Amino acid sequence: MKGRLWALVGALLMVTSLAAAAPKDGPNAGHRQCGTVHPSEAQAAKLEEEAQSLLARRGVGAELATSGGIVDVYFHVITSSSGAGNISDGMIADQIAVLNEAYGPLGWNFDLVSVDRTANSTWYTMGYGSTAESQAKAALRRGTAEDLNIYAANIGDGLLGWATFPSSYAGSPSKDGVVLLNQSLPGGTAEPYNLGNTATHEVGHWMGLYHTFQGGCKNTSKSGDYVTDTPAEKSPAYGCPVNRDSCPRQAGLDPTENFMDYTDDACMWTFSSGQATRINAQWTAYRAGR
Repeated sequence: MKGRLWALVGALLMVTSLAAAAPKDGPNAGHRQCGTVHPSEAQAAKLEEEAQSLLARRGVGAELATSGGIVDVYFHVITSSSGAGNISDGMIADQIAVLNEAYGPLGWNFDLVSVDRTANSTWYTMGYGSTAESQAKAALRRGTAEDLNIYAANIGDGLLGWATFPSSYAGSPSKDGVVLLNQSLPGGTAEPYNLGNTATHEVGHWMGLYHTFQGGCKNTSKSGDYVTDTPAEKSPAYGCPVNRDSCPRQAGLDPTENFMDYTDDACMWTFSSGQATRINAQWTAYRAGR
């Protein structure tokens, strides 16, 4: 019964509207847009309960969870039938280097196991939750819950990328992974989002992190992004703001330099220690040995 309940929660997350995540008009049009659908406050609370239960079954708490490791990466380049979007091996190697620079201080490293290339015009322009996405992942995905599959294509809906959360793996293992706009890789044309930190951001979701602005000014240790050392943030930050304080009644300035915000690639450069702890706990609960 419980398994069916969490499968239903996962399904609800998959069909949630992307309208808020990817506005095409208004003052934020053209800025970073992440298609990863976050759970509602109630859903997130249930998922936290589930994660704590899974950790308890393994006899560990969040502070004693897996501490870093090596993640095998399977990189899937999807091009049009004519070959458009065939990013270079050098761009892919540079992307892995960016991930290792970001996650290395947390004890996590990424090892590029393989690169494959598929020419399919339908998959090339996949959108979040589309039939094309499901088909591409079903055909290309490799490995287990511990392995990162990255799909690079000319994705639609004005998005830079999206990812699945660790908690979604059990219900939809074939959909697990990260999807990136191909030109967001280092050296691509999606300036100012072409230094590789779209992948850093989306892999953060894949490893269990929420946006820093999740929950807005109500962000606490038991809500929002469930991290105690990321100050509350009312809304996404764009560009490269300095000393932004969207929640003046809460302690701390907005974490605009954090990889899980929406600032330009050049202006995001850190994870917090609390985020590192959460990554380790989420990995232990949902990915380790799965």
